[in-house]
Amino acid sequence: MHKNSIVILDFGSQYNQLIARRIREAGVYAEIVPYFMELDKIKEMEPKGIILSGGPASVYAENAPTINKEIFELGIPVLGICYGMQLTSYLLGGEVLRADKQEFGKAELIVDAKSHEIFTDIPEKSQVWMSHADHVTKLPENFVKIGHTDSSIAVIANLEKEIFAVQFHPEVTHSIYGA
Repeated sequence: MHKNSIVILDFGSQYNQLIARRIREAGVYAEIVPYFMELDKIKEMEPKGIILSGGPASVYAENAPTINKEIFELGIPVLGICYGMQLTSYLLGGEVLRADKQEFGKAELIVDAKSHEIFTDIPEKSQVWMSHADHVTKLPENFVKIGHTDSSIAVIANLEKEIFAVQFHPEVTHSIYGA
């Protein structure tokens, strides 16, 4: 493992390899590891960031894949994608429920906090790719909503701890500004 790389925790997303490829295209090394990797092993890797991938499970289901929530206390930026957003919210005290309107396919992202750096060079409205049956209904403490679609919270952040999460899949080409 290269130090100062991105660690991608694999929760079974069909897009894990694509996430790693997009990061590498940006000139940063990325390595995919199992979600159950011990926290000490992750710390030994000295990553510059951690990504929690998507996956097909529901965070509230019995035996759902999970992580040690101390990962959010390492002082390393974290990005949750799809299931990763739901897991972040769930572990940190938010609420995740089955969505009345499930989103599969194209959706319109509406930026609520245009001034935030995550949205540099991104218009107020853009096309993203959704693939979820569950969604975040209540944010964890100290998180803010910085983007949404017509039926879900789509981007959240804890700015102090540099924890970000997106409900959509930025790694696919259907998310126009995903890179």
